Amino acid sequence: MTSPVLYLLASAAGPTQYLDDGVRAAQADGWDVHAVLTPTAARWWEPRMGELEEVTGHPAVWEYRVPGQDVRGASSLPKADAMLFAPLTTTSTCKWAAGITDTAALGIVAEAVHLAVPVVAMPFWNASLYAQPAVRVAEENLRGQGVQLVFGPGEPHPPKTGSARDFPWDLAVSAVREAVRETVPPRA
Repeated sequence: MTSPVLYLLASAAGPTQYLDDGVRAAQADGWDVHAVLTPTAARWWEPRMGELEEVTGHPAVWEYRVPGQDVRGASSLPKADAMLFAPLTTTSTCKWAAGITDTAALGIVAEAVHLAVPVVAMPFWNASLYAQPAVRVAEENLRGQGVQLVFGPGEPHPPKTGSARDFPWDLAVSAVREAVRETVPPRA
């Protein structure tokens, strides 16, 4: 029996530097994890990309595939059983909700919610950015599309106080498990 496929998408927020912890938490829950990064998150991981790919067992994806490109492009991914966008920045939230899919991560997840793939997102936002009206509108837009937004303890956090190291990966993975359970009908 093969493990279900989880895309772990990440934008450039503090916890992204600990994305390998998120991968391990999802793997411990039985997922075959594929990392999909925004371009800025990929730059953060560039010196350690080999480490991330070793942990997942797959090439990380951070850009759209172009004709003739190697397997790193988005089309090299297997079909996802679920997606977790964590950490999610306010920038990516607003772009996603507005349908701006200028990165592979945003294009993949924007399409997934309309293909009945369970999608969970865990923001890492400071309270000042969360106070922006556009962020609140985007949050409601995404919820209306069926995205489950899960906030960790203390989120949104006061500016300059968020603990990237303490990002609750287990809570995020648990939310994915529950979202999948809710979308899969029970067997008769």
